[in-house]
Amino acid sequence: MNQYSVLLVDDEEEVFRVMMKKLDWEGMGFQIAGYARNGVEALEMAEELSVDVVMTDIKMPYMDGLTLCRKLKELCRNIKVIIFSGFDEFEYAKEAIKIEAEEYILKPINASELREVFTRIKENLDRELDERRNIDKLREYYLQSLPVLQESFFTLLLDGRIPEADILKYAENYRIELKGPFYVVTVLHISTTPQPGETPQLDALLLSVSVKQLAEEGLSGKWDSRVITYLGDIVVITQFSTEDSVTAFTDEMDRICKLAKRMCSARVTAGVGHVCSEPAQLPASYQGAKTATSYRVLYGNTKAISIAETDPGESADVPWEENYIRRILKKIKMGEAEPLREAIREFIGKVDRSRMSLQQYRILVMELITELFRFGTNNQMSMDGIFGGEADCDVYTRAIQLESSEMLGLWLEENCLKLQQQVLAGRSDTTRSFVTKAKEYVRAHYADSDLSIETVCGYLNVSAAYFSTVFKKETGQTFINYLTDYRMEEALEILLNQNEKTYIIAEKVGYADPNYFSYVFKKKFGVSPSKYKSGKMESK
Repeated sequence: MNQYSVLLVDDEEEVFRVMMKKLDWEGMGFQIAGYARNGVEALEMAEELSVDVVMTDIKMPYMDGLTLCRKLKELCRNIKVIIFSGFDEFEYAKEAIKIEAEEYILKPINASELREVFTRIKENLDRELDERRNIDKLREYYLQSLPVLQESFFTLLLDGRIPEADILKYAENYRIELKGPFYVVTVLHISTTPQPGETPQLDALLLSVSVKQLAEEGLSGKWDSRVITYLGDIVVITQFSTEDSVTAFTDEMDRICKLAKRMCSARVTAGVGHVCSEPAQLPASYQGAKTATSYRVLYGNTKAISIAETDPGESADVPWEENYIRRILKKIKMGEAEPLREAIREFIGKVDRSRMSLQQYRILVMELITELFRFGTNNQMSMDGIFGGEADCDVYTRAIQLESSEMLGLWLEENCLKLQQQVLAGRSDTTRSFVTKAKEYVRAHYADSDLSIETVCGYLNVSAAYFSTVFKKETGQTFINYLTDYRMEEALEILLNQNEKTYIIAEKVGYADPNYFSYVFKKKFGVSPSKYKSGKMESK
């Protein structure tokens, strides 16, 4: 049986003794915690002893019973107060009710009546205790379930299934801080198709758990990120204080990809989506991240790919998400003809199966052409020559008048392949321009000993991960190798045409340490700078 404590308050000691004798306190589930002779003393004791019930006279020195009751309720709303008095006055009783006293009893106190009062109070206290215990159990269960609830929240958020007006309310309920002001979604895609000569990977589930743990450890303390599992991929939701932070974050994800390869033998591609300024825009950032992982067919896996760097024309708010036309546009971007033809065949097959009306068909064709034009505009393409060089209205008319879905497919394939060729040509021009700028920067700054890949990336405003991939793809060598080769060629020019000492030459081509310069020179040309020069002089 639950035991509750009682504090007796009266300035007449004889009253204490009478109360003690009238009731079997322990049998009723109570124990006397103490006695107080005035309201001030009672208030101090009630706070110190944390009593459950206070039984007080209404007339006492220093502080009367009604004032004591009011202050006790301020101290603890759940404390039960019984007021007894020799004054049978309505105003006293009314005030007692107003300040939420449990009972107002008149002297002399009847034992049977008092027992009934404490029996009712015990029932109330038992019920409240059970409720508190249930609440505590619920709170404990809630805290244990919080990680699952938080992951569920982020899943619903990425699905776009939480109304924008409710996002912050749900986040607060699940103890998630969405302070932003910028957000980005990253998808960690694990390639499971075995490569020739590759060490067998772990079970797919174990591999996913290992990579997730690696990401959590790698980001902890550095980035405000949350890592979850979503639709078979590992997804990272990150908050930034500045929009530019995404560049350094992309490099961080690139390091995690390489670490996953080394530690888990996992080929991980980190697709970094668009930076957004509202939690409600995270679904669009997620779609951008998914698109970025698709570019692994062009740039390879085990690296981070930012959609903003890889495809600047890609919008964070792409129309017709998750439908056939989106798939066609995506395949145009990927640059491979056969997957594009397959996406078009799937689209035409869907048209055939849909049994749409003529009006619906015409609307669909118009929307399709509109999306193709929008695609070209967003990617800064010249639309001259696409669709046979016809005006926009003629294109719509001609497409609608095609006599069968098969003819629509052939027409669509012809024009989408033209768009794809422009994408490839534009991408090639962009990367060539990109690499050209990097080479020009090297020519202007090769003598700077602090010149590095980070320096060039800062100048170009791109991540090191993306720059390294594009530079090697375009030139066939890494940036460091290119920089070293350029410095060595310049060093050779100075060595043969100027009468300079080795340490001077080293300084002129960006090497602070002459010994390291000599080491690199010998590695490149097979002999030291002095021997190289003397050999050339002898051959003349």
